[in-house]
Amino acid sequence: MRRSLNHIYAQLIDDTKGVTLAQASSVSLKISGGNVEAAKKVGLKLAETAKEQAITKARFDRAGRLFHGRVKALADAAREGGLQ
Repeated sequence: MRRSLNHIYAQLIDDTKGVTLAQASSVSLKISGGNVEAAKKVGLKLAETAKEQAITKARFDRAGRLFHGRVKALADAAREGGLQ
């Protein structure tokens, strides 16, 4: 997960193989603004993409960020979309 002032990005990565399995971002979804609503949409899209690849479980790396605001919104939306 990475966030900037204007956008938020998330990826599912297989650490053992070093391969990105799924990704979603406010840029790819053409959402302007890096707000909580954008983070929710990115989380839902990430979960949808993961489901297509039969991925049901993931660990969340918040990259040292506090777990609130956009970071929490993205994680909650991914859970809501079906990721554990």
